[in-house]
Amino acid sequence: MFDFVRTHQKLMQIILALLIVPSFVLVGVSGVKLFGEDANTIAKVAGYPLTQQEWENAQRRQLDQMRQQMGKNFDQKAFDTPEFKQNVLDQLIAQRAVNAEIRSAHLTTSEQKVQEAISTQLPMLFKADGTFDKEQYLQILAAQGMNAGMHQEQVRHDLALQQVANGVELSGFVPRTVSKAISDFGSQEREVQEMALPVSQFLPNVKVTDDMVKAFYDKNAKLFEIPESAKIEYVVLNTDAVAAQAAVSDQEVASYYESNKKRFTSEEARRASHILIKGEGDKAAAKAKAEAVLAEVRKNPGDFAKIAKAKSDDPGSAAQGGDLDVLVKGSFVKPVEDAILKLKQGEISDLVESDFGYHIITVTELKPAHLKPLDEVKGDIAAEIKKQKAAKLYSEMSEQFTDTVFSDFESLKPVADKLKLKIETMEGVRRQPNPILGAAPFNNAKFLAALFSDDSLKNKRNTEAVEVAPQTLVSGRIVEFKPAAKKPLAEVEAAIKQQVALEEAVKAAKKAGEEKLAAARKSGDAAGFGEAKTISRAKADGINPAAVAAVMKADAAKLPAYVGVEIPGQGYGVYRINKVGQPAEQDAARREQEGQRINQIVAQQEMTGYIDALKQKAKVKILHPVPTIKKQAE
Repeated sequence: MFDFVRTHQKLMQIILALLIVPSFVLVGVSGVKLFGEDANTIAKVAGYPLTQQEWENAQRRQLDQMRQQMGKNFDQKAFDTPEFKQNVLDQLIAQRAVNAEIRSAHLTTSEQKVQEAISTQLPMLFKADGTFDKEQYLQILAAQGMNAGMHQEQVRHDLALQQVANGVELSGFVPRTVSKAISDFGSQEREVQEMALPVSQFLPNVKVTDDMVKAFYDKNAKLFEIPESAKIEYVVLNTDAVAAQAAVSDQEVASYYESNKKRFTSEEARRASHILIKGEGDKAAAKAKAEAVLAEVRKNPGDFAKIAKAKSDDPGSAAQGGDLDVLVKGSFVKPVEDAILKLKQGEISDLVESDFGYHIITVTELKPAHLKPLDEVKGDIAAEIKKQKAAKLYSEMSEQFTDTVFSDFESLKPVADKLKLKIETMEGVRRQPNPILGAAPFNNAKFLAALFSDDSLKNKRNTEAVEVAPQTLVSGRIVEFKPAAKKPLAEVEAAIKQQVALEEAVKAAKKAGEEKLAAARKSGDAAGFGEAKTISRAKADGINPAAVAAVMKADAAKLPAYVGVEIPGQGYGVYRINKVGQPAEQDAARREQEGQRINQIVAQQEMTGYIDALKQKAKVKILHPVPTIKKQAE
């Protein structure tokens, strides 16, 4: 069984995705298992119990799916939250409510529909002759602890769910007039004129007094705070440090090579081609035809590919001149595989009979098994032996490391000398890890907590040996500590003056702008405004984004319309809206996509509302609080 899984890894990945992720992803988990109610029952849905074990199993399934989807980017800690666990529980309850409705409505799926769905999901299990490979199908299911009946019931259940989903989601649609109105709103254009009041116009007239500087300094004390920090020494014991002390001799390498020659031997590789004459109907006639083709091939062995293209009944290989690619053991029927393994390169087989018919086989390429020479793999072997030695040595040295940093607590020199480690130094270290420094050994929250403990701060003693990663121990001590302080006013006075001047200039610009805005609204003319520009939510045409947002949402029922906008840190702008309209040419593809998205949103809302109604119908009861969620939330 495990050999089958190993030799069909790609096929297994595809089928596992179909088995793990149901065709209708309504709630993230599938299947209903009924358990008798006991102390572990945390909820009841339509009278059926939902247990703590089911809830935990559902969490594991969700995590497995996320792990497969995210690969190396998967971080389980990101999902170890009350929100994730509560979400899984809500999904389970929703699923039970939908299942109750399926039972109540007597929704079912015919056997034919189930078989059609399986065929659609698993096209890779059809043989060259069009028949379904039931043996492979059963082997793959068995590897997942399932049988055909269980899988068919899962598919039947998913199809019933799909019926419910389609019925609800198709009822959610938006009329074209509404969809068009929403799309028109998004693509709307407005012709505007700008009256800019940049902060630079007001800066020369701003006077910043000493009192203003002092007031800013006192009000914004945190801006001028120097956090506490420390200069530290630390030593690291990890596999790299240990491996540097693990010597490997040539004799050890040679001995390892002799004991593991199979590992360094590449297997024989055979590439074959065949011509298939199907044995359907009149078997004798098929054999006679095959013998005639064999005679033709033996007469012109160099034309094997040409003859295969013209006369082979195998649609999968005929177009490639009968090429079957490199032999993978177990991938062909036994008579064909046995024949390939016996042939020499270029040799033509006799007729080989199988369930498919009669085969004429030749080996087009043969690479014999090859043992890599010692010199070629010497470096890899030495690294492997060193790794094994380091693992054993680390266990011994870690005990010495832990004992020495504790017993000789006033210095790291004893442990460094004893274990041949280097004492590293770092300045500006703080209580919390610095994201910029990443996974540096000293940048670990657990180690920093030990480093800034009362004993370490007051007495400058070694910390305990802290494991910051697998097979990585760190101990450190504070050499110099600088408590939190505030920068003196004289040091930051110039910067404060600039900031206060800017803020005052912005205030002046805003005041002047609001006066201009009021005057423009009163007069209704365009005096003082710049050239007219046509803008939209997607096209700013030189207008500040903050101003574009304000202009596009301004009330334009009566034109001209005016709006004033404070541009953060830059000044103030007054805008005159002259016209509102649509682009001369509409983007039909964009409008179609927007219409589809709008319908999808409405359909999702319909489904959410439907599930909420089913929950009420199912009379969901929470029998026990969920301790894990409650504990973490507190």
